[in-house]
Amino acid sequence: MILHLYNTLHRAKMEFVPLDEEHVRVYVCGPTVYDDIHVGNARPIIVFDVLYRLLQEMYPRVTYVRNITDVDDKIMDRAAGRGEGINDLTERTILQFHKDVEALGNLKPSIEPRATDHIDDMIRMIDVLISQRFAYMAEKHVLFHVPTLADYGRLSGRNRGELVAGARVEIAPYKKDPADFVLWKPSTEKQVGWESPWGRGRPGWHIECSAMSTKYFGPDFDIHGGGEDLIFPHHENELAQCRCAHPDSSFVQYWLHNGYLQSEGQKMSKSTGNFYTVKEILGEGEREKMWRGESIRLMMLGTHYRRSLDFTKKGLEDAKRKLDRWYRVLGDFKPEVVSPNEEVMEALCDDLNTPRTLAIMDALCSRISAGREEASEARGSLYAGARVLGLLQYDNEAWFQGVMSTDAYEEGDGIESLIAQRLAARQERNFDAADSIRNTLLHRGVVLEDKPDGTTIWRRTT
Repeated sequence: MILHLYNTLHRAKMEFVPLDEEHVRVYVCGPTVYDDIHVGNARPIIVFDVLYRLLQEMYPRVTYVRNITDVDDKIMDRAAGRGEGINDLTERTILQFHKDVEALGNLKPSIEPRATDHIDDMIRMIDVLISQRFAYMAEKHVLFHVPTLADYGRLSGRNRGELVAGARVEIAPYKKDPADFVLWKPSTEKQVGWESPWGRGRPGWHIECSAMSTKYFGPDFDIHGGGEDLIFPHHENELAQCRCAHPDSSFVQYWLHNGYLQSEGQKMSKSTGNFYTVKEILGEGEREKMWRGESIRLMMLGTHYRRSLDFTKKGLEDAKRKLDRWYRVLGDFKPEVVSPNEEVMEALCDDLNTPRTLAIMDALCSRISAGREEASEARGSLYAGARVLGLLQYDNEAWFQGVMSTDAYEEGDGIESLIAQRLAARQERNFDAADSIRNTLLHRGVVLEDKPDGTTIWRRTT
């Protein structure tokens, strides 16, 4: 099976040929930990988790690095505004981030470096750039001098005028060129900082990922991923720094970027009421987190990763109904290790075509329901396809008991309590009361199944 991926640098879908067939290396930009992640932040995490899973199916070793930016002016401003220490803010935010991404069904990356653990690596890279005259000092700042790299802008495809206009960098009189960007900036006594050859200060954002990716992969590696919003200036500047620090390298072979995310048909904004954090969507209870996490994941995979996606509450409901159907068809099937079938692999190898993959799995589900497939083999194919997408990660009984709506728990007695009351009524031969409890549960979306041994199990209806 040949994997093809859309390479932003070449603006074309290309055959993926790793630098080392025995070891594929992937770096993805992770969160800046000053606040809980929102659904837009969740999209690249899910997209590149699917890529990670796919690569693991195809290659003997895959190293996936996803960094954490834990030093940044946004973090400093947020901590100061709340009157707390930066470490307190970042540690709390990282803990919530890990809870959120786990609930979304993501595997842990192989390595999760924090920027603050790699300051020395950043200082060394900046020192190389200065010595090679790609960077300069000015008023306690160190800046990368953009005109020293003749083809700066080739990743984003922007011309010189667009680069300056869209740079979103500080306009400062000490810059040699308006497009020059900061590698190191001074810190006051009250600001977080580290000692360096250029005085006490802190790194610019772009140098962080350059130093960390080089630390773990060297000057050349296979895939660098992130959201479309990172193409410029972040990834453009990463590319510039690394190519200049290592003139004989090309840095990244394949640049992958996911499309933007809207919410309820509009740009996500707190003022319009369509701004959703992952924590808010998941809810507080473990049962809600289970089904909502997989529903968020399935909904996002229903749109190709390079296209813009509209996140809606209705879309979540539709995704949950689809998952209900898949879980019901899968039943109590406990497969041995099964590889995804050829159709699924072909779809995913076509630039992670997850919508086509989901259509294949839907068709397989329909054939199983209609009895047109050999049950064990077909369920194995369904399970294996879901596994590489990070779906159907719960057992059947847990899923159907876990997706009960919040209202059902808030309206009075819990499900298990009502079942116990019904059992007591049956033992007392008060069948009218038992039927009444059954109907109450059915109204709440719960169907009961009485087993021959006298036990009762329940599941949610669709």
